[in-house]
Amino acid sequence: MSESPVIHAVAGGAAGIVAMTATYPLIFLSTRAAVETKNEHKSTYQAVVDIIKREGPLGLYSGLSSSLLGIAVTNSVYYFFYEKSRGIVQKGKALSTGESILMGIIAGSATTIISNPIWVVQTKQAVHTLKEAEPSLDPSQPQVARKLSIAETVQALLREGGIQEFWRGIGPALVLVINPVLQYTAFEQMKNLLVARRTSKLRAAGIAGAVAVLTDWDTFLLAALAKLIATSSTYPYIVVKSRLQAGHAKYKSAIDGLLTILKDEGLQGLYKGVGSKLIQSVLTAAILFAGQRRIYEITKKAISG
Repeated sequence: MSESPVIHAVAGGAAGIVAMTATYPLIFLSTRAAVETKNEHKSTYQAVVDIIKREGPLGLYSGLSSSLLGIAVTNSVYYFFYEKSRGIVQKGKALSTGESILMGIIAGSATTIISNPIWVVQTKQAVHTLKEAEPSLDPSQPQVARKLSIAETVQALLREGGIQEFWRGIGPALVLVINPVLQYTAFEQMKNLLVARRTSKLRAAGIAGAVAVLTDWDTFLLAALAKLIATSSTYPYIVVKSRLQAGHAKYKSAIDGLLTILKDEGLQGLYKGVGSKLIQSVLTAAILFAGQRRIYEITKKAISG
């Protein structure tokens, strides 16, 4: 059976849900830190304690439902377009760096345009309690915040500015296509290097025609390293995108957002929440790549069988 973009898409969506569920509290913390414009310097531990006091343990999962929808759609669309493009270009050979970049741009642009409304809803849900938490009537009880449902969030966005609100932050989001481009290109090239190195060792040992295969652990580690490179390179744009999608800022452009944050908050303002974001994104990518590969193989075998 040929490599199917549809099976890759299904496997990518399923693996994304697993990865997102496992790491969501870190996404939540980094999103809140990114959109908070006050010059507060809280540790991750203190942020967790404050959220639990104010909203309870489930507060760390605000916006999870829309995030799961978002990650399923995002990964399904990305893997579909990436594998479809790969099938046209690759033709049995390893992708070059230029080809990997082209595949990433095609898949990333399509994914961003289609999924941006979902991430606007998720960001709005995640930061809603920052602005709208109401004090408890009993002073001895912690402040309790009511969370918006997906339907309520959609209605709130429509009231705020109409249908175009669902594509706010699309400029920085499109610029951030460079993130998966860097991630997938770094992964593909490191994978090709590792496979080539191991294959040559096998053949040098006298196993003619042998081709090395990556293990799940290889995939996990390579994906983690690739995501570390991509996220650390693009994090300031992630901050700008989060603030625009949350509606906390009205920057004229992504560049204007970067310059404004730099002027008002200094260099550290561009890296608010970077610690939890790096841990989360690296773990998510590692689980996603390893999970997608395994789910793809299981699904393909089940369909073929």
